[in-house]
Amino acid sequence: MSFNIALSGIQAINEQLTTLSNNIANAGTYGFKSSRANFASIYAGEQANGVQVQSLTQNISQNGSLSSTGRGMDAAIQGRGFFTSRDAQGVVSYSRVGIFSTNADGLLVDSTGKKIQGYGPTVGGALGTMGDIAIPTGQIPAVASTKVSYAGNMSGDWKKPTVGFNAADGNSYNMVKQSVVYDSLGTQHTVSQYFVKADADTVTVHYGLDGAAPATSFDLDFGTNGQILPTSTTGPALTINAAGAASMNFSFDYTGTSKFAGEATNTTNRADGYASGTFVGVELAENGSIVAKYSNEQQQVVGTIAIATFPDEGSLVSVSDTAWIANANSGAPLYTTPGVGLGGKLSKGVLEGSNVDITSELVGLMTSQRNYQANSKVITAENEMMQSLMQAL
Repeated sequence: MSFNIALSGIQAINEQLTTLSNNIANAGTYGFKSSRANFASIYAGEQANGVQVQSLTQNISQNGSLSSTGRGMDAAIQGRGFFTSRDAQGVVSYSRVGIFSTNADGLLVDSTGKKIQGYGPTVGGALGTMGDIAIPTGQIPAVASTKVSYAGNMSGDWKKPTVGFNAADGNSYNMVKQSVVYDSLGTQHTVSQYFVKADADTVTVHYGLDGAAPATSFDLDFGTNGQILPTSTTGPALTINAAGAASMNFSFDYTGTSKFAGEATNTTNRADGYASGTFVGVELAENGSIVAKYSNEQQQVVGTIAIATFPDEGSLVSVSDTAWIANANSGAPLYTTPGVGLGGKLSKGVLEGSNVDITSELVGLMTSQRNYQANSKVITAENEMMQSLMQAL
């Protein structure tokens, strides 16, 4: 009987050593979670019959340390939650390893090629549907300008010109500024604004389109506090008709413009349209947004990475050292975005390291070695006793 008990101890310790050695081997593996072998005694009725490894406990709740990578598409979760991915067979797994890239099909994938799951682009303030995150890698179309935001200071020290306005005569205006607008084909057009002091409270703007002589003007009226009056913040409707492009109608927004003494300046001069652009790369934001970048300096949020949390994450089934699948004991996943609800926040440019405590594992290794030797000693003693018994017979 004692022989079998000692043998069960050796077998259980071998299983424990497998767990310890796996922990130690993965001390440098990103997103790895250590495990612990739990012993339980074996009974035959009321008779002790040895020991066995009853279960393995995963230390999932303890986060590993963060390691800086400097790569913009690497991310770690600070707190609870997992990244969700789907393989070619449709199997969904969960991981703490945030190494992302774009595959040849324009889908966001992890380091193993599995498709990352998340929400589509926000529509009307609501997140898109859950699924693969597709990144438009082609050309984005041009958008025609509808408004030019212009703000600046019309110097209160200006003198009224002594000659009538003429765009060709620099003495007939106080300042000229150019703004760039875009038509439906993305072609740039230049709008020149000639600012002329009309009186103490008014500056007249003459608009020249693509070098043509100005045909439209507008008065900017200012109050005694030097701020533009609300009735003067929106300029007249201007139109540009270019060959092959749709007729473009736009206006100037002068909100924030002032008339103080001192230098004439402009702080804002920006149109809302843009030319077409080619995909140049993708970036991950710390709120989980996937941002596609284009050559025309435009950016588009094309999706948001989902974070999955579980009622009992410790019951997840490990399918590799850094990935798990859900089961009945873990409960169904609850999806959210980073930093919302139970989902942890994202840190980009870093990865979560293993949560293995090498010191504890080595102490456990030495303890297992002593226990192994003790059980071996029992078997040796049992063998010697049997030999003595046989010799006595």
